[in-house]
Amino acid sequence: MAGLPSTARVVIIGGGAVGASSLYHLAKMGWTDCVLIEKNELTAGSTWHAAGNCPSFSTSWAVMNMQRYSLRLYAGLADEVDYPMNYHVTGSIRLGHTRERMMEFERARSMGRYQGLDLEMMQVGDLKDRYPFLETHDLAGALWDPDDGDIDPAQLTQALAKGARQMGAHIERFCGATGISREGGEWIVHTDKGDIRCEKVVNAAGYYAQRVGEWFKPFGGRTVPMAVMSHQYFLTEEIPELQAWTRENGRKVPLLRDVDSSYYLRQDKNGLNLGPYERNCKAHWITPDDPMPEDFSFQLYPDDLERLEWYIEDAMARVPILGTAGVGRVINGPIPYAPDGLPLLGPMPGVPNAYEACVFTFGITQAGGAGKVLAEWVTQGETEWDMWATDPRRYTDYTDQQYCIDKAIEVYGHEYAMHFPHHEWPAARDRKLSPVHDKVLELGGVMGAYNGWERANWFARPGDDTSEEATQTWDRAGPWEARIREECEAVRDGVGVLDLPGFSRFDVRGPGAADWLLGKIAGGLPKPGRMTLAYFPDSRGRILTEMSVMAHGDDHYMLITAATAQWHDRDILLADKPDAVTITDRTRDFSTLIVTGPKSRTLFEAIGTQADLSLPWLSVQTARIGGVECGLARVSFAGELGWEIHAANADIPALYEAVLGAGAVPFGMYALNALRIEKGYRAWKGDLSTDYTLLEGGLDRFIRFDKPQDFPGKAALLAEKQRGVKKRFVSLKVDAGAADAPYMSTLWHNGSVVGETTSGAWGYRVGHSVALAMLRPDLAVPGGSVEVEIFGERRQAEILPDGPIWDPQNERLRA
Repeated sequence: MAGLPSTARVVIIGGGAVGASSLYHLAKMGWTDCVLIEKNELTAGSTWHAAGNCPSFSTSWAVMNMQRYSLRLYAGLADEVDYPMNYHVTGSIRLGHTRERMMEFERARSMGRYQGLDLEMMQVGDLKDRYPFLETHDLAGALWDPDDGDIDPAQLTQALAKGARQMGAHIERFCGATGISREGGEWIVHTDKGDIRCEKVVNAAGYYAQRVGEWFKPFGGRTVPMAVMSHQYFLTEEIPELQAWTRENGRKVPLLRDVDSSYYLRQDKNGLNLGPYERNCKAHWITPDDPMPEDFSFQLYPDDLERLEWYIEDAMARVPILGTAGVGRVINGPIPYAPDGLPLLGPMPGVPNAYEACVFTFGITQAGGAGKVLAEWVTQGETEWDMWATDPRRYTDYTDQQYCIDKAIEVYGHEYAMHFPHHEWPAARDRKLSPVHDKVLELGGVMGAYNGWERANWFARPGDDTSEEATQTWDRAGPWEARIREECEAVRDGVGVLDLPGFSRFDVRGPGAADWLLGKIAGGLPKPGRMTLAYFPDSRGRILTEMSVMAHGDDHYMLITAATAQWHDRDILLADKPDAVTITDRTRDFSTLIVTGPKSRTLFEAIGTQADLSLPWLSVQTARIGGVECGLARVSFAGELGWEIHAANADIPALYEAVLGAGAVPFGMYALNALRIEKGYRAWKGDLSTDYTLLEGGLDRFIRFDKPQDFPGKAALLAEKQRGVKKRFVSLKVDAGAADAPYMSTLWHNGSVVGETTSGAWGYRVGHSVALAMLRPDLAVPGGSVEVEIFGERRQAEILPDGPIWDPQNERLRA
């Protein structure tokens, strides 16, 4: 095809590995009328200088899926498109120094086995057989990944580009995008070679993604949350001993990662490539005197090896031959970081028909899977795997530039860190505060961040260890455990109060609002003065999201959803909103107190509540508490008699003081999690995700197949109902050891994998560990047993009857 096309179905901005993979996969799905534009040569951004390592390892289920797909694609890509590539599958050894690290490896191994990866645990005594130059005296063990290795990033990108061209897609090099505009529901991408009109546009601009993202602000966009870090690695000169071993064995030594020391070490020809992730790292282009250049193609930063001194010395002690050769070449290039180190891959928040495939820190190993996921988003509007871990909408309005810089520095310096269940990362905190934040701290609140909102995870007493060091464990035990137990017992026996800022809430009203909502949800809507849970399926009947719906009148509803779901659910609601219906985001205007426990009614009576406290479960009303007007909803995620108080931010302090003054015990998010799991209540993007259908999730009672309104996924759910589900939601009583089952722990039966957990915690009211899980349906029989693999140990678990474990008849809830 000669010249720049004036129209296309999709325009991809950016010609790195991810952009090329996106074009390749769009073409593979039949969308060949697509154009990729690159302002320089392909690979000109962070692709060309990438180290090219290709691990499958991840502790994120979604990212592991993506990387697994990439490596299988790369194995056959050269032959498929007839383009030679240097792709060395050497395997890798990931060293562990501690029990905690070995537990992390066991968890990743279990997840990998479930996905078909052959990850293996290694004993210290076996390490030298695979890596003869290694010092092993202070190690606890290692993880072997046979699929790991390295690939030439430029060759990979060119191979993907060639495959895309062969299928009919167009690539325009040396064609800089200069802006975008919108006309008649279509995008116009302006370039220095002319304009391209298209249906959809993809920001795949790598470390320039923030600059490209600014163009979308007039159309509902935001500043892309990212920062640019300097990643530095060096290649040694030839090492004769390594050269001799390679010649004798006919292969390279495996890639080595010392994750506790924070570096990778890889054979490069007959030398070594050392790449640390140093704590004293450096962000670039963050101050007025260091602006991002208009074009940094094929450029590097000046060498700065002094930053790496400790890591170099540590690596030389681990692999002494590293110290026998001089430095041959230093690479110090820009690498983009999102605040959690994971890419931005999916719909662009707030912008129709625009997508992001950018800010990839490990773009080479993820490019293949990323292209697949991006193409699914663009062509189908949904993805095979739940990809919330990389969805750009996981960030909302709190990610100012300083936040992004602080988090990027923290994540880069802890690139290989373990993400313990009771640990909170300290950088860039206090972005959004409850109206009673100071009071919560005064009461001993140990805080966590939820979509930027600070909430108490647990309440410490004087003398409790609240240090960051205390949280460096996978175990249940810690200074928090006795406090969580006390908080749960207070809710069980008396009354507790949870300050819960940040619920995402949307006011929906206008003629036709009810009919429109009924066409989006699987079930029905409540009558005025009532509330219900509503489930939004996708076209396959999978669980897109869950919202609480409060009916304030005909065609007037308040939709309340998880804090982290704010922009995700906003986009779902705005996608096909009728003109007569208005949707107002009220998240910042109101806050919530959960008051729950068998004595909660008595408490409300004691503080002078003007409300009908006899109204049944799932009723909503306007009330006055201590003279303060608020909304009162009779519902409790803790599964006890209780109410949620919804009030304007300015009124929350008086309400909180009144409730505390009447004897309510403050409790935190850890206790709430334990309490909800005992009731079998699902959590969004854990138990409720697009990996499962509504029927698999046990949500049959929230589906109304007979209502006159059609809804997404109805046909798929009817077909599934007829043929039977592939998995079934169950609650498990787990004979757990020191740790409860984490997300995606494998279930075994008679030596076969039969399912996975979606969440787990100790149940302080029922007195045992509980897991919520998805199980092969023929095994989902109460009284049956399976094994739950928890950090490498297979623990017995009993399948419990359907319904809540605690208060199975909901008598306490309805009291």
